Amino acid sequence: MTKVQRARRQVRLSRALGIALTPKAQRIFEKRPYAPGEHGRTRRRTESDYSVRLREKQRLRAQYGVSEKQLRAVYDRSTRTAGQTGYAMLRELETRLDALVLRAGFARTTAQARQFVVHGHILVDGNKVDRPSYRVKPGQTIQVRAKSQTMEPFVQAAEGVHRDVLPAVPGYLDVNLPSLKATLTRIPEPEEIPVQVNIQYVVEYYSR
Repeated sequence: MTKVQRARRQVRLSRALGIALTPKAQRIFEKRPYAPGEHGRTRRRTESDYSVRLREKQRLRAQYGVSEKQLRAVYDRSTRTAGQTGYAMLRELETRLDALVLRAGFARTTAQARQFVVHGHILVDGNKVDRPSYRVKPGQTIQVRAKSQTMEPFVQAAEGVHRDVLPAVPGYLDVNLPSLKATLTRIPEPEEIPVQVNIQYVVEYYSR
């Protein structure tokens, strides 16, 4: 799949799910805030409880760029932790390395953040980590490795060019953008996490 094809797919998925997954999708979604296809403008028929919960699960998957198998594993682990399952799911997803690379402003999209990690551009406490699903712990610092900081995407990131399309830096991240460095200061609270989802619907989908 080419870069253009991936971009088009993200735009179409954004319109189907009702959320903007990329900056380009946001621009197009603002012009055409309805589902794709010839019937996209028509009013949706009444949806079943199952379809509503399925779409919410798909929205969560798309925002973090995880597979069905990965999200199901997150749910299974979360059912075994203390507290509410949905909150545990959000905390685990939000502390993924690729998610925090995006929140810090080092990348413009989830896909780009994942690519940066896989290609070995990101360090955690000075050590290269190339696994996007790596869970960052409070007190750990992520940063772009020195050799990569001269690359154009990171030069732009250090100048703050992504801040116009990303949510404000959440309170659980201490970011030094010019140095391309960020520290997870504490576990995120669910209400602080900048994703659009009814997490209870996702839990109900998996627990059915």
